[in-house]
Amino acid sequence: MVWRPTFGTNGIRGIVNEELTPEIALRLCLSLGTLCSGDIAIGRDTRVSGEMIKSAAMSGLLATGNKVINLGIAPSPAIQYYVKHNADAGVIVTASHNPKEYNGLKFIDGAGMEFSREHEKEVEKAYNKGEFKMVKWSETGELTTANAIPDYKEGIKKLVDVENIKGRKFKVVVDAGNGAACGVTSALLRELGCEVIEINAEPDGTFPGRPPEPTGDVLGDSMATVKKSGADFGVAYDGDADRAVFVDERGEFVSEDVLLAIFAKSALERKKGVVVTPVSSSSCVAEVVEHCGGEIVWTPVGSIYVARKMIETRAVFGGEGNGGLIFPEHQYCRDGGAAAAKMLEMLCAGKTLSEFADEIPRYYHIKEKLRVKDKNEVMENVKDAARGKVDTTDGVKIWHDDGWVLVRASGTEPIIRVFAESKSQKRAKELLQEGIELVKRASG
Repeated sequence: MVWRPTFGTNGIRGIVNEELTPEIALRLCLSLGTLCSGDIAIGRDTRVSGEMIKSAAMSGLLATGNKVINLGIAPSPAIQYYVKHNADAGVIVTASHNPKEYNGLKFIDGAGMEFSREHEKEVEKAYNKGEFKMVKWSETGELTTANAIPDYKEGIKKLVDVENIKGRKFKVVVDAGNGAACGVTSALLRELGCEVIEINAEPDGTFPGRPPEPTGDVLGDSMATVKKSGADFGVAYDGDADRAVFVDERGEFVSEDVLLAIFAKSALERKKGVVVTPVSSSSCVAEVVEHCGGEIVWTPVGSIYVARKMIETRAVFGGEGNGGLIFPEHQYCRDGGAAAAKMLEMLCAGKTLSEFADEIPRYYHIKEKLRVKDKNEVMENVKDAARGKVDTTDGVKIWHDDGWVLVRASGTEPIIRVFAESKSQKRAKELLQEGIELVKRASG
């Protein structure tokens, strides 16, 4: 059986040469090139399969007569910034936080945003139909190269008070995770006057330093380095550097939902308005937004939904509880480099990161993931079995008087994610177990 790619919450991903093959990448980009025309930029993260998949993708774009701009290895937000200002569309070869055996393709529109679901369905339709716009040999596209990094860094600098940051001479630990952030965030922060200590700073798609998903349980080196060096904070990245997580000055991991609430509060202190976030985000975000006189708007999980709802509502800020933060005055996509610069600007007020975190209401937010054979069938069974106050914006979220549990299928892997939250750790664990049992019963 041939794997038929379908778009998830973050493009198309699969295990290389088992699911995602060069042939599939070629065909996907023949589909894209048939639907689009003009200048199409393409870049990738550091995965060892990246050049193979990118070459196949470029062939499809060139065969359909498009000019292809090869950006090499670069953070996803840098590629998106380049597309926004210099191209008609873009392709990012990345599997983001997924394990090293995965890779993927993400399509970017002329505004630098991920394709809408409607555009993704058009690509899927063209892929399945197999009728491509193959140009004559004399009309095949032109291949050029460009560097997306300099303009991207300058764009981030326009987002913050550079002189104020330079005057503070911060010390920062940067854990690039051997991914696309290597050499980029550290250079940006040095240009902002910071002393930078780098770890996992060599691009390496086998991710020898740690897994590409920067969760608190794999950032021991970052925490120890911050504490030993007396740094103001540490920042760590996923494989393509669109997500950033932080370690405070005490060497303690700041949970992603608390981080989201900190940035939401900062945005609302500058300008009242809407904050957009997925249904999986902590209630601490909603509580902070309401306390600051803002309005919370919930979306399905995925930055594609958050970003487009931000445009619709003219939101002042948006993001996900995984380190994916969107600064609308910069660009409508998750941006790990911008998050680091904005953190520096916040600290210029004189508070430490731990002090900002301590101001956020305390909730216990825990999650688990379960591998299943057929995630769609399991979710249908969960939906049928759920009782009480149920929200089906994305997956199945069951509200209780003292917390909630959310069960939803991953958009990129054969797993079901279970989230639970309460102000009591004991109750949060009980709710998580409720969700786990629901999935197990639904799995037969």
